Amino acid sequence: MAHVILVDPPMWPNHGMLWGHLVSDSSLEELHAFASRAGIPARGFDHDHYDVPDRRIDELVDLGAELVSAKELIRRLRASGLRVPARDRGHHLDG
Repeated sequence: MAHVILVDPPMWPNHGMLWGHLVSDSSLEELHAFASRAGIPARGFDHDHYDVPDRRIDELVDLGAELVSAKELIRRLRASGLRVPARDRGHHLDG
């Protein structure tokens, strides 16, 4: 299977909008490079993913991200070995 950038449907509310997650199933370098090409600010990175607003999802798919369910995104992120468990993040997220 080719390595890909994944994005899940926006479902996490914050700042008056819904947010999704952008991840790589192979490397953080690949993820950061894709995010940079897409113009996603570095401040959107949270340990193993970028938070992305709902208005950007279609654009990210057009740039090559694969839209998958949240469950599939987490499954593939865990399988990649890149998942940082919530207990290791140093803060608790709502949602």
